[in-house]
Amino acid sequence: MDVDAFVLAHRDSWDRLERLVRNRNRLGGAEIDELVELYQRTSTHLSMLRSGSSDSALVGRLSSLVARARAAVTGAHAPLSSEFTRFWTVSFPVVAYRAWRWWLASAVVFFLVTGVIASWVMGSPDVQSTIGTPSEIDELVNHDFASYYSEHAAAAFGLHVWVNNSWVAAKCIAFSVVLGVPIPFVLLSNAANLGLVAELMLQAGKADVLFGLLLPHSLLELTAVFLAGAVGMRLGWSVIAPGDRPRAQVLAEQGRAVVSAAVGLVVVLLISGIIEAFVTPSPLPTFVRIGIGILAEAAFLTYVIFFGRRAVRAGETGDIADAPDVVPTG
Repeated sequence: MDVDAFVLAHRDSWDRLERLVRNRNRLGGAEIDELVELYQRTSTHLSMLRSGSSDSALVGRLSSLVARARAAVTGAHAPLSSEFTRFWTVSFPVVAYRAWRWWLASAVVFFLVTGVIASWVMGSPDVQSTIGTPSEIDELVNHDFASYYSEHAAAAFGLHVWVNNSWVAAKCIAFSVVLGVPIPFVLLSNAANLGLVAELMLQAGKADVLFGLLLPHSLLELTAVFLAGAVGMRLGWSVIAPGDRPRAQVLAEQGRAVVSAAVGLVVVLLISGIIEAFVTPSPLPTFVRIGIGILAEAAFLTYVIFFGRRAVRAGETGDIADAPDVVPTG
């Protein structure tokens, strides 16, 4: 199938159907008949594209349009529980899955910078002297680092961590409005801080304390931050290079998908905050605490891959406008 020719031949009817759906409460008799006819025609177009095209974005757009047109024709609405289920099985995981290249690249660069900073500090006594006095560094590695996780009540500390991490993720997503340019700086500044602390702890022989307190929660926490940065940068890049579709349309679709990611990450970071508040400082053996962190990370990645891959194969994009307004009918 020549997708470009197909789109050129039928775009006007799709746009007309979009306008009729948007104004469905103000349609006259003739326009209602036109709506029904265009809905049936576009449903046929969607079936043809699903069998003859690999353009998932186009399939996703028409899936959304057909679903909303069906809602206008039948007047039935999906229950709230269906929308909730759809969000967690389609909208959020498909956004995460489709951004996996940006997600992985963010993680790789982050840890490379962390390693470079740690090596730089370790090999330079002059740099170490600018960090703090020997007594200040000793206080950090022998007291402050560990006490950070236990000096406050678990519930209050968990709330603090959740708000702080959500703020970092929110900044990454918010910066998408300026093409994602500041996002790498947010990630790299956090990488530099981690590299600095890691080097000081390792040099002091506190590797067990470092990894025992970081790994239980930071695996999931950093994954969420990387995802926030990934979807923000991906949106920015989609504006720079929208492909063969109108830039405004791509921006709108990607922007709505970013909203799905933002909502989902609030819950992911809440789970990470709970682990940091109740598991990280707990008296459990270190291997158990780290094991809990690994299980949480593995569960999240499995969830994204399973549901995200399935949604991509179904032509979903994560655009919240894709959510069906009706209970599907035969």
